Amino acid sequence: MGGYPIASGQGAGTSVGAYAKSANLITGRNQFLGKGNLQLIARGSAIGMNITLVVGGITLIDDLPVPTIGTTGAMSQINDEVCNQAVSGGVAEFYLRNTTVGALTCDYVLKFSPIK
Repeated sequence: MGGYPIASGQGAGTSVGAYAKSANLITGRNQFLGKGNLQLIARGSAIGMNITLVVGGITLIDDLPVPTIGTTGAMSQINDEVCNQAVSGGVAEFYLRNTTVGALTCDYVLKFSPIK
């Protein structure tokens, strides 16, 4: 039986400067995950924002582009899903990297559903 989803991390309009990489965006007690399912929903403001997602030392997404872009409307759990993966637990790390000369933003929600 699974538990209710927990928002492990979320950001609206998280900005990353030109050619820069963010610090780990999952901090505090939310970065320590148990066994469960991890879902990442993200949308960049323009082409050029990359994502890295690591859980327990295992790379789930390795510096890949955010697949959807847009600046209006709400994110969709179906259309803007980047990753939906079962994990065995560990420390979560989530980074954004801007590959362009301009400042870009990204909206994201990282949801964790524990498994008992």
